[in-house]
Amino acid sequence: MSKIVLITDDVHPHLIDGLRKIGYAIINKPSLPYADVSQYIPEIDGIIINSKVIMTDELMGLSPKGDDGKHRLEFIGRLGSGLDIIDLPAAKARDIRIFSAPGGNKNAVAEHALGMLLSLANQLCWADRDVRNKAWDREARRGFELINKKIGIIGFGNNGRAFAQKLQGLGVRVLAYDKYKVHYAEDMDWVEECDAPEDIQKQADVISLHVPLDDKTYHLIDKGYIEKCKNGFILINTARGKCVDTKAVLKGLKEGKIKGACLDVFENEKPHTFTESESTMYDELYNLNQVVLSPHVAGWTHESKYLIADILLSQIAKFNK
Repeated sequence: MSKIVLITDDVHPHLIDGLRKIGYAIINKPSLPYADVSQYIPEIDGIIINSKVIMTDELMGLSPKGDDGKHRLEFIGRLGSGLDIIDLPAAKARDIRIFSAPGGNKNAVAEHALGMLLSLANQLCWADRDVRNKAWDREARRGFELINKKIGIIGFGNNGRAFAQKLQGLGVRVLAYDKYKVHYAEDMDWVEECDAPEDIQKQADVISLHVPLDDKTYHLIDKGYIEKCKNGFILINTARGKCVDTKAVLKGLKEGKIKGACLDVFENEKPHTFTESESTMYDELYNLNQVVLSPHVAGWTHESKYLIADILLSQIAKFNK
């Protein structure tokens, strides 16, 4: 009997076709509500998830054990890179393999981050709005150039490195910090490796986050962090919303400590669940002219959809050899 994989989100057909070719039967439920995922766990050998499905200890525990003592669920495939939605210790305890595709959307994220920054610098969102409204105030839409600016990158993994590569040739100086790496930018002469995050805080005109969400990065950008930064810096966040304390950033923007922000991710990305205080906070953020916002789509391109599928398929195929 074929092993079964449950797909809980929209994926490129390349992944579905590839899984079938290596012997899997597919339950393709891209619109499956999270509440209904549990009913499928006992009958599947693998699951493909995106951000809407949180693989908890309880959920994994619904997978039955065989005569060999192993759980039927053999693997979890994450469409992307963030593993904060998976209880990793629980998966390890059950010998459930974790597959992800951290390199699949690195170019997409880097291009998106640069696009947001250029849009902010040149006021393109508001210039577009003005022209559509037949307004023609060129002086009000005068932008600034990136040349000679210092751009700080926090986290130099796949996405951070890709963003640094996009900045080559723009006449900027890149300051990078990664607490888990050394000698990571030796091949990039426009990038300076910093010994401490304070080096970036003191110097950077732009700070871009490229870190995973964990206990150490939760609210990494908070009131205290912002106070130590260069006055009038620009914040870019294409990583995880909860790496940033939204209230602190909003305060910094309103007071001018933060000159502008490019935000693709947010602490709460489900507007229908906003509390009254969250609704007020986000309304204030949305009404600011010095921000560029997008709905967590930095890594969400047609090309990255295929690349993520291909990377996951390669890992799963290797696992089955």
